[in-house]
Amino acid sequence: MQRAPREWERELAVVEGALVVSEAQQRAALHGTDFAGRDVPRVPLARVTEAVRGAHAVVAAAHGPMARLMLQAAAAAEPRPVLVTGLPGISIPATRLALDRRHQADLMILHSRREVREFGRLAAANGWDHRLALSSLPFLSREPATGRGTDLVFAAQALVPRERWHREAVARALVRAARADPSRRVVLTLRGTAGERQTHHEDLPYTELLDRLGNVPPNLVTSTAPMGRALETAEGIETVSSTAAVEVVARGVPVLALDMFGVSDELINTVFAGSGLLGGADDLVARRFRHPDPGWLADNSFHPSEDDDWTAVVAELVGRRRAGELPPREPLPRRGGPLREAWHRKRVLGPYDRSVAGAAALALGHPARAAVIGAHRLRRAWGAGRAD
Repeated sequence: MQRAPREWERELAVVEGALVVSEAQQRAALHGTDFAGRDVPRVPLARVTEAVRGAHAVVAAAHGPMARLMLQAAAAAEPRPVLVTGLPGISIPATRLALDRRHQADLMILHSRREVREFGRLAAANGWDHRLALSSLPFLSREPATGRGTDLVFAAQALVPRERWHREAVARALVRAARADPSRRVVLTLRGTAGERQTHHEDLPYTELLDRLGNVPPNLVTSTAPMGRALETAEGIETVSSTAAVEVVARGVPVLALDMFGVSDELINTVFAGSGLLGGADDLVARRFRHPDPGWLADNSFHPSEDDDWTAVVAELVGRRRAGELPPREPLPRRGGPLREAWHRKRVLGPYDRSVAGAAALALGHPARAAVIGAHRLRRAWGAGRAD
């Protein structure tokens, strides 16, 4: 939306669901954009079809399960708008699930040559016809950071690392870094304050882990400010696989991508292989930040802006729509029938889904899902024990 041509009329709305952003999170997300300070309406999913009626194109900017529901709702409008979606931030490794949930879109926007290449291969391998286009990351500013600060900024993530002992190891390393130089801050950046919903649920927040460690140095602090503000006082950024690494590289700030637990698809850090940014816990404590390899940059989100083709593709699709030549698209069928569909809908919408089917599906599905997750964790623990 931020990189759309100025002559395009753009409107923004928040679709209500279980992970709907708070007002504070919304202000932070819109900071520095054309929508900052605007009144952004909040729309229930049941009203999306009505809300988008008359639009030439609709962009479903959400995590996969919500994007699937939004695309279905927008597709019901007559005449059907062009359906556009994408993936936020780093999207390597390419996953089948990401394509599955966005199958109904006429266009899927990606943010690097590598992503377009790898998602294209994956779609072809599954016999799917996703149309992919390239766009620079909307928050990628090439303006140098205003000054070089002294903060070690750690960009926390909800999903990685996932294991308790991994997250505890990161928390201990942050404490070590703070104690190594009490005159400089270690700043733990968070997506939201306690109780606020996030895109991904966080089972083991770093704040809780630090509380359990006890005796946390006073120069180890937390912040929910936008990353742009954190850069004003940052010496460098450390993360496992956060998109924040890409944001700060664009502004000339050095980065350390942690490989304390290896490099794997599960840690979502394979994108940093060959970047020159990887390092371990001792590098974190010693603040040994890095600048990336130029060859890696060109293939991973730092292509020239003139290579972006998404606006041309959207314009072409809108032209086909006007000519009545836009073919229908359907979501991929979900296994499990109506009950599983109701369960997914309830989980995505949370209290905004008041259907009897949703309540019944959640009551039946939640224990079953917990049992499956528990079995997976036991298998991982057994495998780790055997490896030791």
